[in-house]
Amino acid sequence: MTVGQQARGTTGGAAGAGRRRSRRDEILEIAVGLFAARGYHGVSMDDIGAAAGVTGPALYHHFAGKEAMLVAALIPVSEGLLDGGRERAAGHPDDPRAALESLIDFHVEFALANPAVIALHLHELDRLPDEPRRRIRRLQRLYVEEWVTVLTGLHPGMPAGEARVLAHAAFGLMNSTPFLGGEVERRRRATLLRSATLAALLAETA
Repeated sequence: MTVGQQARGTTGGAAGAGRRRSRRDEILEIAVGLFAARGYHGVSMDDIGAAAGVTGPALYHHFAGKEAMLVAALIPVSEGLLDGGRERAAGHPDDPRAALESLIDFHVEFALANPAVIALHLHELDRLPDEPRRRIRRLQRLYVEEWVTVLTGLHPGMPAGEARVLAHAAFGLMNSTPFLGGEVERRRRATLLRSATLAALLAETA
């Protein structure tokens, strides 16, 4: 499963479950892990090739360079988060509490499955050229607005600006996964993150 599919919360059905990942996807996953661990400038194409077990020419067959890898990692994730967020919000059009719980479940699962991608979003997004960076920022803003719509439905009278503050605070909590150790097992971490996020967003703000 690619990171974009993980963000959407889907494997593409039975066919997707049985389909092997492409060599390109495998190389991209290795590159993402190296970027997250060492920083974008701390990783060379030779490092990625060595980790992936491929030579330079074979690596450049799949990607023009590190920048292309970063774009390939971040844009599908942003698209997948937006698609998944819209799907979950639309699943509860008359119940903002249920919509919020669904959004939280969705984002927590993504965050736990993709800590390296979250680290890239937090620390390496500005490495991108203007056009893909603007595209990702726009996708992120649209994703935030899905949360804003649900939060303003849950808290009548709350200004949209305040709902955005709460949404970003919730993302900060859920996107803490790159910094969590392994002393708490994954299922319990998910429960703690869901509970803490829901409590924060349900709290009275007056």
